[in-house]
Amino acid sequence: MDFTLNDIQQMLKDSASKFIQNDYDFERRQHFVKTEMGFNPDNWSLFAELGWLALPFQEAYGGLDGNLVDLIVLQTELGKGLVTEPFLSSVVLGGNVIQRHANEQQKVLLLEPLICGKLKLAFAGVESHCPLDITQICTKAEIVSDGYILTGNKSVVLGASIADKIVVAARTGGDFGSENGLSLFLVDPQQKGVRMRGYVNNDGGRAADIELDNVHVTTTNLLGEENTAFEAIEMVYNDAIVAVAAEAVGLMEKLLNATVEFTKTRSQFDQTISKFQVLQHRMADMFIECEQAKSMLYYGVIAVAKGGDEADRAAALLKIKVGSSGRLVGQTAVQLHGGMGVSDELDVGHFFKRLTMINTLFGSHDEHLDWLVKQ
Repeated sequence: MDFTLNDIQQMLKDSASKFIQNDYDFERRQHFVKTEMGFNPDNWSLFAELGWLALPFQEAYGGLDGNLVDLIVLQTELGKGLVTEPFLSSVVLGGNVIQRHANEQQKVLLLEPLICGKLKLAFAGVESHCPLDITQICTKAEIVSDGYILTGNKSVVLGASIADKIVVAARTGGDFGSENGLSLFLVDPQQKGVRMRGYVNNDGGRAADIELDNVHVTTTNLLGEENTAFEAIEMVYNDAIVAVAAEAVGLMEKLLNATVEFTKTRSQFDQTISKFQVLQHRMADMFIECEQAKSMLYYGVIAVAKGGDEADRAAALLKIKVGSSGRLVGQTAVQLHGGMGVSDELDVGHFFKRLTMINTLFGSHDEHLDWLVKQ
C-alpha cells in the first residue's frame, strides 16, 4: 500500500489543517466543550460541506469512496486540533456499521442524511464486562409477534447523548460466547424504555450509559440479516482502532512540536533549557515514539484493510503501541512544561487527557496485550 499522499489526500490534509489553524484554535475549542452539546453544530455542517462526513462511504449513497488511508489523513489532522465534533462516533462507528451490515434500503435511508450532516448516529456495541470480546455481549433481543424486545445495558456509548439514532448490538440467537446470533437494531433514544445517563468524559467528549428496559422495536428496525452481525461489528471496531490511532499520532506530533518550541523559549541559568543535554535526550525519546507509532499505524492500516485473522492481531498491536507511546510522549510533554503542563489554560494537559482517553477506547493497552498473550 502506497502511503505517499495523492492529490486528493493532500487537499484533504490541507483543508483540515487550514480549518484547525483558522477556525479551531484552543480557546474556541474550550468554548465548544463547555456548551450543552460539547461541539459547534455549525462546524458539523461545515464538515458536511467539505465532504468529510462522506469520506468513508460508497458513491451509491452520496459518499466519496474513501479508504482507510484517506481516513487516517483526516483523523491525524483532527487530532492536532483536539476536535470534539462527533466524527468518530457518528461516521467511523455508526455510519460504518450501517454501511457494512444494513440492507440497501436502510443504507439509502440512513447514510444520505448522515453525509448531509442532518443525522447523527451512535453505536452501542460491546459492554463494560467485555471491551474486546464481541461474543460476550449480554444485551438480548427477544423475538415477539410484532418485532423484538431489547433488554440490557451499554456503557460509555460515544456520542449517544447527542445522537438522533443509536445502533444497538444484541443477541437474537446462538449460544452465549458464539459468533453466531448477534444482530443490530436501530433505536430511537427518546422511545419508551430507553434510559440514558449522559456525561462529559475526561477529555471533554460526550458519552452515555444506556439501559434498555423492554424496549420494543419493529422488524423494520432490524438492520440487515438477523444473527449475522458479528463480522461487521468486528471490522467496524478494527477500523475505529485505526482511526483513533491516527488521531493519537496527530496528538503526539503536536505535543512534540509544542515541547520543542517551549524549551527554546524557557530560560534557566541564563540559557534556554533546549540546550540541556538531558532534556534533548527526553525530546529525542518523544520523537522516536512518535515515529514508531506512525510506522505501526501504517502496518495497522495495511492489515486491517486486507481483513482476515491478521486484522485483529494488527489492531491489537497498534493499540498496544499507541497506548505506550502516548503515555511516554504525554507524560514527557507535561513534565518538560513544568507546572504549566497541567494547567487548564494550556493545551498540553488537554492533549494528554485525550491520549489517555484513547488508550481506554476499544480495549486498553493492557487488555489488548493480555488478549495477544492468550492467542
